[in-house]
Amino acid sequence: MTGVCGTSKVDLVRSLGADDVIDYSREEIDRGGPQYDVVIDTAGNRPLSLLRRATTAGGTIALVGGGHAKGRWLGGFQRQLAAPALSLRSGRRICGVTARERHEDLDELIPMLESGSITPVIDREYRLAAVPAAMRHLAEGHPTGKIVVTVTE
Repeated sequence: MTGVCGTSKVDLVRSLGADDVIDYSREEIDRGGPQYDVVIDTAGNRPLSLLRRATTAGGTIALVGGGHAKGRWLGGFQRQLAAPALSLRSGRRICGVTARERHEDLDELIPMLESGSITPVIDREYRLAAVPAAMRHLAEGHPTGKIVVTVTE
């Protein structure tokens, strides 16, 4: 598995199990031509043309993150909506991925969290009264992990 991140997160991504890490500030994912059977784009900020160049013919590109397209009604979600049409032209399967939160799925995570078999990466924790500060931190970009808002104490 290859992870793609900025310089400040290279060690974190390696610690999460990536065999190879690409620092996008130094090189791009298509650095050696098509080499990945599956590309999962969680940030939504790389052009689809670049993702196609990094994916083998017949491979799959999963668009999870919507991106930050300013001035558009759908934000970055239009990439996911256009995915089926883009698949027809590209020789790759391009699909939008949306999550559906189900109680049963969350119940399965509890034992994994309690046993330590999975560990979430948490950037910062805020109390409910500090949500504006949490939103400012998020808007500054690139938090290392999730931002947690504590509702009860």
